[in-house]
This record gives sequence, C-alpha cells and structure tokens, in this order.
Amino acid sequence: MEKIYQGKTKDVYQLESGDVRLLFKDSMTGKDGVFDPGENAVGLEVAGSGQANLQLTQYFFEKMQVAGIATHYLEADLQGPTMDVRPVSIFGKGLEVICRFKAAGSFIKRYGDYIEFGQDLPAYVEISLKDDQRQDPFISAEALDILGILSKEDYQEIRDLTIAAAKVVRDELAKHDLTLFDIKFEFGRDKETGQILLIDEISGGNMRVFDANHQAVDPLDLAKVFA
Repeated sequence: MEKIYQGKTKDVYQLESGDVRLLFKDSMTGKDGVFDPGENAVGLEVAGSGQANLQLTQYFFEKMQVAGIATHYLEADLQGPTMDVRPVSIFGKGLEVICRFKAAGSFIKRYGDYIEFGQDLPAYVEISLKDDQRQDPFISAEALDILGILSKEDYQEIRDLTIAAAKVVRDELAKHDLTLFDIKFEFGRDKETGQILLIDEISGGNMRVFDANHQAVDPLDLAKVFA
C-alpha cells in the first residue's frame, strides 16, 4: 500500500484495487490533554481509541446504508483497525459540516450573549473550512459559491444529507437515553459517479453526547454502548 495522506487521527493508503484504506490511530483532538471535538489539533493519545472510533463508525455507516444515505464505506477490519472506502474528491481543501441540536462549543463562544448552553437548536447546519492555520473558519453558502468551492445546489444537497444523517445518529443515541448536542460530518464526490457521499468517520470523536444525568459521554464509553 502507498501512504497518500497522514492526518491527525487517520492515515490514508491507496490500494491496488483503486479503493482507499483508512488506518484509525489512537490520536484524539483536544487541548491540554482534554478531549474536545471542536479542536483542530491532536490533544491526547488514548490506547484503543482508534479501534473504538472505527467500531462506532462501522455501526453508523451501516445504519446510514439502511436509511438510504450514500456513503463511501465498503468494509471494516476492527483488528486493523482499518476501513476500506470508495475514492472521492473533496470540496476545496476540505469542509467540515456541523449539525447542532443544542447550543454548545463554538456556538456558545460566538453567540453566548443570546443563547444558553444546552438550549435547543433546530438541526442548525454550519460549514467550516478545514484550515488549521486559520482555525477552521466558518463560511456561508454564498461565500462557498463565490470562491468556487461549493455550488448553491451542492450546498443544499449537503445540508439536507447532513440533517438526515444527524437525525439517524440522534435517534440511535436516544434509544440508550443519550442526547446528541452536535455532530461533525465530511462529504466528498464519488470519483466514478460524481455522487455526493458521506465520508470520513462517524465516531465519538466527532460528536458531543450527554447522558441522562447531563454529563458529557467520553468517546470510548460511547463506543462501549454500541459494542
């Protein structure tokens, strides 16, 4: 295999078949040794977190398939821990799409004068550019179109897919008395068909989840719920 990209939490390899293999690492985003899905740098290393994130990702990608939401997922090897996926092209240099059901994280930092932590939001969708140097700035649909990153039509499709996928995750969590505050997705375009696909991972490291006692659920503990 040829390594084609080294990321913060995953390495990417090109397979001879033309498909792509993702290697899940034990790196987690955060700051000062504390996990935070909103951070854009590795904050800690937790043994077994790569396998746990893959296990949850496999679970949710299979749920997406049942729900009719197209993804790049092909198969997973939990012992790897690796996941084989369809090759895709990304939008610009990469986008992160956040769906918020409750106010938390950067939403509170920006709008805290107008809303309290945990207050309900109507599946609110935001997009940020993957740009570590500029702290992953949020960007509007109009700016995405002006910059040639994402057309208005593709933005609307991604927005609709984000809400649909987030509701799948929210409803699965609710079965275990867990509440999804927000979740981060990524999308790409299938290199063969041109279809927009849900890509990357769907793990505890990409979402904020709280239990019935209003306590944040650790990503590793979340994976155990669905083991």
